[in-house]
Amino acid sequence: MGEGSAQSSAWSATFAVLQRIGRSLMLPIAVLPAAGLLFRFGQDDLLGANGLGRVLPWLLPVAKVMAAAGGALFENLPLLFAVGVAIGLGGSATQRGHPPKHTGRSSTKSAVRKSDGTTALAAVVGYLVFDRVTKTLFLDAGEGAVYDKVLLVLRDGTRTLNVGAQNPTGVLGGIVIGITAALLWRRFYRVKLPSWLAFFGGRRSVPIVTAVAALLLGVLFGLLWRPVGDWLTAAGDWLSAHGTAGTGIYGVANRLLIPVGLHHFLNTIVWFTLPECHAGVNGAIRDAAGDLNCYFAGEQGAGIFMTGFFPVMMFGLLGAAIAIWRAALPDRRRPVGGIMLSAGLTAFITGITEPLEFAFILVAPVLFAVHAVLTGLSMALMAELGARLGFTFSGGAIDLLLNASKSNTHGLGLIIAFGIAYFIIYYVIFSVLIRALNLPTPGREVTGDS
Repeated sequence: MGEGSAQSSAWSATFAVLQRIGRSLMLPIAVLPAAGLLFRFGQDDLLGANGLGRVLPWLLPVAKVMAAAGGALFENLPLLFAVGVAIGLGGSATQRGHPPKHTGRSSTKSAVRKSDGTTALAAVVGYLVFDRVTKTLFLDAGEGAVYDKVLLVLRDGTRTLNVGAQNPTGVLGGIVIGITAALLWRRFYRVKLPSWLAFFGGRRSVPIVTAVAALLLGVLFGLLWRPVGDWLTAAGDWLSAHGTAGTGIYGVANRLLIPVGLHHFLNTIVWFTLPECHAGVNGAIRDAAGDLNCYFAGEQGAGIFMTGFFPVMMFGLLGAAIAIWRAALPDRRRPVGGIMLSAGLTAFITGITEPLEFAFILVAPVLFAVHAVLTGLSMALMAELGARLGFTFSGGAIDLLLNASKSNTHGLGLIIAFGIAYFIIYYVIFSVLIRALNLPTPGREVTGDS
């Protein structure tokens, strides 16, 4: 009994940590709309030479500047993830059993302190150390995929480190450093040092300790990442070769993980890590990793792990919202309709689906299971039929309109037509299941005397 209880407690603690890490990923992901808007408007078909810039030449330098600004954010996603995860995961710290020391004043406040700019600085310091150490060790390897990514060959044939190259560890390296910085902040932000070293104590110690930890992590990754990188490359090749099955499985898993907030882990892998590509946009060629990065880099065929979300988020869930509204009891239909239509339109316009999904995830799990399967089906069918469309944040109308004319967007009419069909499918299935199984969706909850 005691052993089972201990295992359950350990699992609960681990699960809680994973949830916090998942939520912390939303902070750097929130930067993507800004990066996407800047980068997209700077491309040739919008403000550039083949778009408005052809009519208004003064827009050409504006387009170049906007593309450069957006590209800078995409190229530094690992650093953004390091800082965002460190801040998001730092949250607050409580020194249990160790109340703060006071000098001459008493206080009844608990020893709780929220993470501050020190956490972000520690993450930046840590990632800069990690980035250079890993790249140096990758170059010293003298062979392999990671070696090629950090190698710079000068005109005279000299081989040297390309300090501006994307780190082969991608956003995963940034996430590891972000977690490390947050954990070290929690451990060391109140550390006391001898008086002659007091200046380096407390918060100032966190970036120093993080730099040392990042050095050790850099050595570890530098030695061990080469086989991992080869495995990830092989996994990316498999996903590219088995797009239909891979995207379908991903779509189902993505939705099933939403209740616990762990879908962000999955998104991080397929959007920012796998697969890799060597793509060009506006005449610039660069290496990119992940479906989202490759799509905005102009890679043909990219967007395969995003396209299938558009029919679900824009159309399917709107149909589900209307079905829940119409299935509500007559005396509650009006207030439920306001809530459901608002949530459905939010999903349609922005792709933010959680307010609507959590209206039935817990009270009607069967609807959630159907939703997950339909999402996987949409992902698989869009991949199989060759439709391609990407997004910076989520599969809503804003991203659809923004990227509709992009050169590597394909099958836009098919996506919209399939979405309309999904609106009907969701409406019919949800309506039938809610009534047939008497599911307690909003407006149909059991009251105290029923």
